Amino acid sequence: MHTYAKFDNVWLKGHSELNERWVQDRIADDPSILGLGDVILKDKERIQPRAGRLDLLLQDAEANHRYEVEIQLGSTDESHIIRTIEYWDIERKRYPQYEHTAVIVAETITARFLNVISLFNGMIPLVAVQMNALRFNDHIGLVFTKVLDQMTLGLVDEDEEVQETTDRAYWISRGSQKTVSMCDELLETVKSLDADLELKYNKFYIGLAKNGQPCNFVVFRPTKNFLRMEPRLAKSDKTQEQLESAGLDVMDYDVNWGRYRIRLTPDDFKKQTDVITEVLTQAFASAMA
Repeated sequence: MHTYAKFDNVWLKGHSELNERWVQDRIADDPSILGLGDVILKDKERIQPRAGRLDLLLQDAEANHRYEVEIQLGSTDESHIIRTIEYWDIERKRYPQYEHTAVIVAETITARFLNVISLFNGMIPLVAVQMNALRFNDHIGLVFTKVLDQMTLGLVDEDEEVQETTDRAYWISRGSQKTVSMCDELLETVKSLDADLELKYNKFYIGLAKNGQPCNFVVFRPTKNFLRMEPRLAKSDKTQEQLESAGLDVMDYDVNWGRYRIRLTPDDFKKQTDVITEVLTQAFASAMA
C-alpha cells in the first residue's frame, strides 16, 4: 500500500547550502536525471578559451552526440543564454566530428527566454530544462522537466518543394531492384494506416505523399544491398531496445531530423515484420498527433 507524502518546494537561488555546485555534482553523479537519454559525463568545469568554464559536458553513450550543459539557479536571463550558446559554439568548432546540443538548466524558464530563443528560428540546437528542488523531511530531491526540446533545422516536408523529383528507374539504378521492391512492401504496410499514401521518388530519398502532399513520417533510401528506413520518432530507450532486441541494424539516431536510421535487408523484413510495422505505426501516430 502506498502512503501519500507531501513535498515542499525549495528555491535554490540564494540557498546557504544547496548551491549551483551541489546541483552540478548531482547531475554529474547521474546524468540520466536530466532526461536527455543514455548520456555519460565527459567533463565538468571544462575550461573554455577566453570564455570561462562550461558546467558540464555530456556525451551520448552510443552516438557521436555531445551536450553542452549550463546550470543557472533562479530564472533564465539573457547573459545566461549568451554564455550557453557561446560554449556550445566553441565546442562544436573544436570537435566538429560530433553533433552538439546546447542545454540550459534553470529553476524557472521564463516566457521572455522562450521568446528570445524563438528568434534563432531553430538554427541553434537548444534544449531548456526546468529544475525543481523538493524536500521531504531531511531529504532533498531534484526533478527535471524538459520545457523546450531540441529545435530542428526544418522538417523534410518543409524542403519538399525544392527537392528534385525523380522516378522509380532512377532509384533502381542507384540502389537495386531488390531494395526498391522493399519500398513497395513497406508501402503496403503504411497503406494499412492510410490507404491514400503513395511513394514519392525524390532525388535524395523516397518519401510518402497523400493526395500529392508530402507525408514523410518515414523516408526510404535504397542502396545496392540494403534499404535504409528512417521513421520520424522521438528518441527513447523503449524504441531503441525494441529495435535492437529484434536484431535490427540501428545506426546513429539523426538528431537534426528526429529520425531513427535502420538498415534493412530482405531477410530482416521477412523475419521482423511485426516490429517494423509497430515502429511505422508509432511514427504515423506521432505525425498525426
